[in-house]
Amino acid sequence: QNALVGSLVMVFATFVTLCNAQCYVILDEILNPHEECKDINGVTHQLNSEWKTENCEACSCGEDGIQCCNTARIPVGYNTIKCKRILNKETCSYTVVERENPEKSCFVNMWIM
Repeated sequence: QNALVGSLVMVFATFVTLCNAQCYVILDEILNPHEECKDINGVTHQLNSEWKTENCEACSCGEDGIQCCNTARIPVGYNTIKCKRILNKETCSYTVVERENPEKSCFVNMWIM
């Protein structure tokens, strides 16, 4: 019974992680899925390779295609009417500033990964 409970906890933890990870998959149907993958920009990647995109995503090429996940913490729970988020692609981090006065930061209630 403890093994069953442990398994259910592991499945639940995996489910929660996947829900919050902001990932997507590109199934590879064009090229031979056992040798390489083609990303959304048309770039070919070798099987089992990993790379980071200019949009702060960590990607990998597997036998079924490409999986990419966001690496930047995303601000949520802020005033989206008064404020906007800006991604710094060099540091892979967001700032949240007022739309009318971009020099002024906005309060953010929570950040998600």
